[in-house]
Amino acid sequence: MKVHRLVLALGLAAACTGCASGLNSQQKAELRHYEANGLAVQEKSPGTGAALGLLPGGGSFYGREYGLGVVNLLFWPLSILWDPVSGHDAAESINYTATKEHVNRLQRKDVDAIDERLQSGQIDVAQYALEKRKVNKKYDFN
Repeated sequence: MKVHRLVLALGLAAACTGCASGLNSQQKAELRHYEANGLAVQEKSPGTGAALGLLPGGGSFYGREYGLGVVNLLFWPLSILWDPVSGHDAAESINYTATKEHVNRLQRKDVDAIDERLQSGQIDVAQYALEKRKVNKKYDFN
C-alpha cells in the first residue's frame, strides 16, 4: 500500500512539473504577428513535439528538456498525459526565441544600412529619421 502511495505521489509530482512553461499570451500574439508577416522562424514543429510526446520522453527530448525527458521516460505510460503538451509548448518556445533573434538581426541590419547611408551623405538627418522610423515600425510588434 505504501509503495502504491509513493508511486502515486511521484506520478502526481511529475505531472505537475511535466509541462513546459510554454509562451504567455503576449508572446503567443507576438509570434502570430511575426508569422503573419513572414518573419517567423520554425526550428521545431509543435505538431511533431506533441506526436513525439506519445513516446517515452519523446516530446521533452524533442523540446530540448533532457532532464524532463528522463523523468517522462521513467513515468511512461503515465507521462502520455502531459508530455505531448510539453513537447508542443517547448517547440513553440524554441520557435519564439529563434524568431525574436531573427527579427532583431534583420532590424539591426536595416538600421545599419540606414546609418551607413547617413554617414556617406546619401541621405540627410530628416530622411534618416523617417527611414529609421519606418524600419522600427516594420519590425515592432507593439
